[in-house]
Amino acid sequence: MKFIDEAKIFVKAGDGGNGAATFRREKYIPMGGPNGGDGGRGGSIYVIADRNINTLVDYRYTRKFIGKRGENGGGADQYGAGGDDIVLRVPVGTVIYNLNTEEIIADLSEHDQKMLIAQGGKGGLGNIHFKSSTNRAPRQKTNGAQGEEFELRLELRVLADVGLLGLPNAGKSTLIRAISSARPKVADYPFTTLHPNLGVVRVDDEKSFVMADVPGLIEGAADGAGLGIRFLKHLQRTRILLHLVDIAPIDPDSNPVRDAKAIVGELVKHDPELANKPRWLVLNKLDLIPEEDREKAVKDFLKAYKKATKYDGPYFPISAINGEGTKPLIYAISEALDQMAKPEIDDDLDELESTEENSPEA
Repeated sequence: MKFIDEAKIFVKAGDGGNGAATFRREKYIPMGGPNGGDGGRGGSIYVIADRNINTLVDYRYTRKFIGKRGENGGGADQYGAGGDDIVLRVPVGTVIYNLNTEEIIADLSEHDQKMLIAQGGKGGLGNIHFKSSTNRAPRQKTNGAQGEEFELRLELRVLADVGLLGLPNAGKSTLIRAISSARPKVADYPFTTLHPNLGVVRVDDEKSFVMADVPGLIEGAADGAGLGIRFLKHLQRTRILLHLVDIAPIDPDSNPVRDAKAIVGELVKHDPELANKPRWLVLNKLDLIPEEDREKAVKDFLKAYKKATKYDGPYFPISAINGEGTKPLIYAISEALDQMAKPEIDDDLDELESTEENSPEA
């Protein structure tokens, strides 16, 4: 199935039903008073995150969602029935924008997370609410309020701990195949990857993390060239970026340092916040360099790259096709992710201790 990561829809919650202006008229009760009931509320529209859904394809074909109107009130104190709510199920990681203001209405990052996106209109009041000592036979009533309506943009951002970044044919898909159960297409031509792929990397029996592979970037991507810039949003939730570099390009005109620097430039131009995430260098295709020349090739690249970009982060020489060097990379990622999660746990413990100290029993 084609990967669908964006959709535009129109939602309108149901209008409220109108209140009634009626009077009690029974054979032996000549002085019957007002008994008009209220109108029912209109149906609201909710979204709920569902981990069993992978794409937004359903919203490419059904684009209008209109809630049911509340029923009108009736005589004999009869209140109108409320309209049924509509619940839209979307993949975990979906962000919902107001199309006109670009304001984020909902960010659904957890399974079963539910958000109201369009409130149904309140029902109108019947004339029983307007009776007073000076107005014994009120004919006033109110109509139901209109339900909210919005044009929305749904954007799916996949949830992953680690994101792969690099030129087409840098070996991203080969790496994710080598260390996870994901099986993206791999071929010897650019832009083999046309949509994001997720793979679960198992460190041991109790530890694992999720890695995302997105289409490769090329120079000029921030200005619309290539495919990758469209999918960079899928890396915004990641905690570590792995910048894969082909250290032994077949094309004699390719310069690994220049190409790597260009990718960083495109990243900064597109999204500075994403560029500030922890980014590690992964020097791939070590197997294409004679064993006796590998150490020198890595040192020469690092020296030139650090001079060009002031990079001072970790680096990992690997060969994704045969798995060489991937184990140290996996363990380093797992350890770094544990360290990133530790402050969150410490904050939770501090908050719990503070609550216990301030409790009445303390």
